[in-house]
Amino acid sequence: MTHQLLPSVEINPQTSPLGSVIWLHGLGADGNDFAPIVPELKLPSDLPLRFVFPHAPLRPVTINNGYVMRAWYDILSLTIEHHADLSSIDASTKKLHELIQHEETLGIAPEKIILAGFSQGAVIALTTGLTYSQPLGGILALSGYLPHGEQIMKQAISTNQSTPIFLGHGIEDSVVPYQLGENTYHLLQKNKYPVNWHPYQMSHSVCAEEINDIANWLKKIYLTT
Repeated sequence: MTHQLLPSVEINPQTSPLGSVIWLHGLGADGNDFAPIVPELKLPSDLPLRFVFPHAPLRPVTINNGYVMRAWYDILSLTIEHHADLSSIDASTKKLHELIQHEETLGIAPEKIILAGFSQGAVIALTTGLTYSQPLGGILALSGYLPHGEQIMKQAISTNQSTPIFLGHGIEDSVVPYQLGENTYHLLQKNKYPVNWHPYQMSHSVCAEEINDIANWLKKIYLTT
């Protein structure tokens, strides 16, 4: 059975890529949302990375009266700790598996692939990265959290126990409360993951300081291994 890859915005370096970053957008956006961040990272010429920004499937979102929009999973209620629909999270992680495997066909080894995401995209990046069967290069989760965290920890695969994780979150975030992000940090810490926590004086967004920290994190992963 042939699977159809999610359509994506792709940004390729001028030389052969050292690795790939698959970056997932938030609710209601699409792959174009974070594409402009690539030049803002100001990565050096000795760090040629391929960036893939997939478009989430179109689906009705329960809390938006069933309005159809791009979403990685359905949101069932406003009680954010329990609102994420596990079946659609599982479907999106499978779609992300396919994108990882596609990068492999292009010659990028799994340990050179980073999963990144913002908000809903961060949820899928974290869930997939912790449960993927092969070692990955890293997980970059911005303004997100890990719903059903203890359950995901039981499904986590030891292969990715040493995968570096970057968590960034706005202190003034009113969409995904700061405390949820911090709780995810403590959960990962408790389970012995190499996780770095980065709080920022911002709302549910990305700031220049965070972009600079992401660039330094990428350089550390790719240029020191």
